[in-house]
Amino acid sequence: MTLILGMLLDAMMGEPRWLWSRIPHPAVLMGQLIGWCDQTFNRGNRQLNGTLVILGLCLGAGLLGWLLQQFPGTIIDILILAVLLAQKSLVQHVQAVGDALRLSLGDGKRAVAMIVGRDTRDMDKAAVARSAIESAAENLSDGVIAPAFWFAVAGLPGLLIYKITNTADSMIGYRTERHEDFGWASARLDDLLNLVPARLTAALIWAVTTRPHPRKILREAPLHRSPNAGWPEAAMAHGLGIALSGPRSYEGEVKDYPFVNAEGEHTLGPDHIDETVEVLWKAWGAGLVLSVIILTV
Repeated sequence: MTLILGMLLDAMMGEPRWLWSRIPHPAVLMGQLIGWCDQTFNRGNRQLNGTLVILGLCLGAGLLGWLLQQFPGTIIDILILAVLLAQKSLVQHVQAVGDALRLSLGDGKRAVAMIVGRDTRDMDKAAVARSAIESAAENLSDGVIAPAFWFAVAGLPGLLIYKITNTADSMIGYRTERHEDFGWASARLDDLLNLVPARLTAALIWAVTTRPHPRKILREAPLHRSPNAGWPEAAMAHGLGIALSGPRSYEGEVKDYPFVNAEGEHTLGPDHIDETVEVLWKAWGAGLVLSVIILTV
């Protein structure tokens, strides 16, 4: 019941600006801690130091979660879960790209730059829409399904361990000269923790869209550059009949990635983003129903 109430509270409240403009969001605090670790320990034997850092962070997160669970009642669990889920905020950020793109290409670029890390300067309308839809699919897994899954499996300790790992991966898990060794353990642990949730997310997307033959998703998802992101992305691409991924630029360097569902629609726009937002809510609803079923069996 705690999981269900936490999901509902997040869907209703999202991330109220009046609150997080006054106190730091827990994800911000996690980011600050990881940034300090990066500045302090990213030297010497970087891979060993990075491994010890993520192990220490996970141990601390798990211990904090255990301590919080010792308080009587479930209200703290519900509030923390709602804060660390991101369904409503994800929907708002993705929809903002579609609304901005209807105004102008420039507005669309500025909006999508808030949720993706790739270069946006030379994007056309289709590239902006494609970027927003890819981000929606991947973050449905990372920001909603995976945290809910690990809370269901291991309570607050599982939730906090997942969130600190996922935050670390997003900050130091890149294959850059500075972080390839130091962030190696964080990236590998994040891959492991998302193994089941990413595939569960793909199944939920498949269940609420046009239900393409699962063989198409099973064939393309493992070919993605990420061992996990390819699953919700392939499900979204085939579910909406559109092409995702493809070439893009990072820090001025063009990456010639293949398209997912290359035979799908390539000329994307705001209407496709609207369809994606509908899928986000339907998949969330399917996840909620699944949680109810599991809890009542």
